[in-house]
Amino acid sequence: MGFLFISFSATAQDQGEKKVIQLSGIILNADSTDAVAGVNIYVPKKGRGTSSGRFGYFSMPVLEGDSVVFSFIGLKRQTFKVPENVEEDRVSLILTMEVDEIALAEIEVMPYPTEEEFKQAVIAMNVVDPMSISRANMSPEMLLRWAESMPASGNENFRYFQQGQMLQNQDLYGPRPLRILDPFAWSQFIRSIKRGDLKRRD
Repeated sequence: MGFLFISFSATAQDQGEKKVIQLSGIILNADSTDAVAGVNIYVPKKGRGTSSGRFGYFSMPVLEGDSVVFSFIGLKRQTFKVPENVEEDRVSLILTMEVDEIALAEIEVMPYPTEEEFKQAVIAMNVVDPMSISRANMSPEMLLRWAESMPASGNENFRYFQQGQMLQNQDLYGPRPLRILDPFAWSQFIRSIKRGDLKRRD
């Protein structure tokens, strides 16, 4: 019992000698200056960890000599060892993480178990003439039905808006005049009849 107590006291004393250091920094992509958010930062087997924020910034307490692991899906895992005998109680670093490229073998996806069955299914397939489908879709009845259900285009909406604005401007200073009660319009109409403008031209 005395030997176990002495060894435990020595171990506790060794752990107590390690200084706590605040590790902080920014994580960036290796090919750009874009920050990497959501990187997992942890010390294995010690239950301490954090993750980088929106702008790639992180901060966590560590001990001297700890190995800090940085991992993110699609990027290569990196390890940073906290230096020992640090004069100050904080360490700052800028970490760049490279893309982890994984080459997978080519995979052929077939709808049938064997190539022979696939060929037989293709030969037995009943192919519909695409021109017949096009002719059915281009019939006058089908085009008229589509035209009735089609919403107005941008040009039509703009033209209707302009017409509404023009009518509002006309009604701004009084009621809109009726051309059928305009004496000047009647005089122009009578002159056009006398000149023969309304006669049918062969």
